[in-house]
Amino acid sequence: MFSQFALHERLLKAVAELKFVEPTPVQVAAIPPALEGKDLRVTAQTGSGKTAAFVLPMLNRLMGDAKPRVVIRALILLPTRELAQQTLKEVERFSQFTFIKSGLITGGEDFKVQAAMLRKVPDILIGTPGRLLEQLNAGNLDLKAVEVLVLDEADRMLDMGFAEDVQRLAGECKGAHQTMLFSATSGGNGLREMVASVLKDPQHLQLNAVSQLSDGVRQQIITADHNQHKEQLVYWLLANETYQKAIIFTNTRVAADRLYGRLVAAEHKVFVLHGEKDQKDRKLAIDRLKQGGVKILVATDVAARGLDVDGLDLVINYDMPRSGDEYVHRIGRTGRAGNEGLAISLICHGDWNLMSSIERYLKQSFERRTIKELKGTYGGPKKVKASGKAVGVKKKKTDKKGDKKAVAKSPTKRKTANKPKSSLVSGDGMAPLKRKKPEAPAAE
Repeated sequence: MFSQFALHERLLKAVAELKFVEPTPVQVAAIPPALEGKDLRVTAQTGSGKTAAFVLPMLNRLMGDAKPRVVIRALILLPTRELAQQTLKEVERFSQFTFIKSGLITGGEDFKVQAAMLRKVPDILIGTPGRLLEQLNAGNLDLKAVEVLVLDEADRMLDMGFAEDVQRLAGECKGAHQTMLFSATSGGNGLREMVASVLKDPQHLQLNAVSQLSDGVRQQIITADHNQHKEQLVYWLLANETYQKAIIFTNTRVAADRLYGRLVAAEHKVFVLHGEKDQKDRKLAIDRLKQGGVKILVATDVAARGLDVDGLDLVINYDMPRSGDEYVHRIGRTGRAGNEGLAISLICHGDWNLMSSIERYLKQSFERRTIKELKGTYGGPKKVKASGKAVGVKKKKTDKKGDKKAVAKSPTKRKTANKPKSSLVSGDGMAPLKRKKPEAPAAE
């Protein structure tokens, strides 16, 4: 029960109003130390309830000061507009019985309107790094009085190239403040460097290993001969799988637009979402999916984070994601909050090694599946290494000794055997190649 936490009665009232009964594991682990004001480094899967894990302690802290203060007291940084908008809604729901005001700053919205909102000085500011930094550089943003700083989906912000922006914004929070950093994966060196620079003596909470991120999701692969075969498999899955809502992921916006057009032609109700879409179209696509106006969304990885849609129980990877972390975030769109989901990846010859690497990263073996009506000729590599990757054709050596042997065996070489050694015929049999002493590499 949430009553076990030392939360303000108005927050408990909001929790009860929202029918939150049992706290999730991440909430049980994170809320108590957060209420104590400790810096936190939390790794928790998407859909685990981590937003409430930092919002409730944040609101509790801001309510502890009875004196009204006209300053920005809390800052929440997020990687995408969609995630920022959803977080604003969560903050507003939990603060509905308080006098705490929140504001949103993201790209794709009117800059002057946002500046006017900042002049009203919300207690909590939620936003994406790029637009926040623009407002800061314009002199519209003062973060010196921030008491709580939250970096949500920090690993994704680094992936999107926001490292310097985040560091700059964190550096503007000059007063004594609590910092909480949340991510769905453990990240790499970049994330470790950020933790070291923005957190002070943090408490680390590892709520799940990477291999446990998708326990509620059944994961399958289906082999395909080529992209046209993949499209046929998509049509079959959409016609024969039982699902409420589905997302089909591609690696490029060109592929997303093409597949979207094919599905529309096949009379599917579908929207497309990628980085080239303006904010209005992106919002419309997500709203229509949430409201049930459409059942299918074709998207690039711009939708792999920050998309929380009830009833989304099917994810199809038309293209295999380029990393294990991206795979985790894609399939994290389904199987949320304890529900079950299905993730299917379509694997051509060129996708096999990438798929195998992701299996090793997750320490899992995906279920192999065959659609009898659409069974192709490719069923995976004939030979695989111990790593699971395909055994490829060995490349010819390109060292100097190998070159000499190749020249010696060629017909051209036999014809020019009596020529001076200082001049050998090149591989195309046209221009002479003169021996030169190796040169020292040029300084870069």
